[in-house]
Amino acid sequence: MPHLKIGVFASGTGSNCKAIFESIKKELLDASIGVVISNVSDAPILDWATEQGIPAKHISSDQFNELDKFHEHLLSTLKKRQINFIVLAGYMKKIGRPILTTYTNRVLNIHPALLPSFGGKGMYGRQVHQAVLEYGAKVTGVTVHLVDAEYDHGPVVLQEPVRVHPNDTVDTLAKRVLDMEHQVYWRALDLFSKNQIEIHGQKVVFTNQKEDRDE
Repeated sequence: MPHLKIGVFASGTGSNCKAIFESIKKELLDASIGVVISNVSDAPILDWATEQGIPAKHISSDQFNELDKFHEHLLSTLKKRQINFIVLAGYMKKIGRPILTTYTNRVLNIHPALLPSFGGKGMYGRQVHQAVLEYGAKVTGVTVHLVDAEYDHGPVVLQEPVRVHPNDTVDTLAKRVLDMEHQVYWRALDLFSKNQIEIHGQKVVFTNQKEDRDE
């Protein structure tokens, strides 16, 4: 794959976007962020992107009478910015098929648990950590995965565990998991930027290590 020109989709503060941006600045990741898109007009990530000189766009399906028009506008925006990879950073909308078809195996998401556990529709943010604590899990973690038409279902690229402490609250656990997300997301992108990953159905093959992982 050529130099990663990333389009970031975010609905809030986009802390993972910021962490990826820092990894690029530190020359840990050979990539650039070409546009930040949010479905929320006043999302803080849009102001941050503007401050960094990154094009920031509010694009929501609510702005269009037809869903097809929404997807057409999204794709046009991505094409204009020469985006060849999409990163979801707290994007609270399901990605439509036209985007997934155009960017097959090039849409990446991060989930605050070890999928397939604690995933699926409605499992995001604090809900995930609450479920982990209620279940009594001793270990949680983060999962970077490719996006397909189902929630939290695409091929797993990287996973890292985070231990659950006996006195954890949702807030304390969420902070440690988020810290791990910031360490892991750019590493997953780095694998793509170095052509060290091949996708075969639901299987991710690490071409430099001759190992594979099933979801």
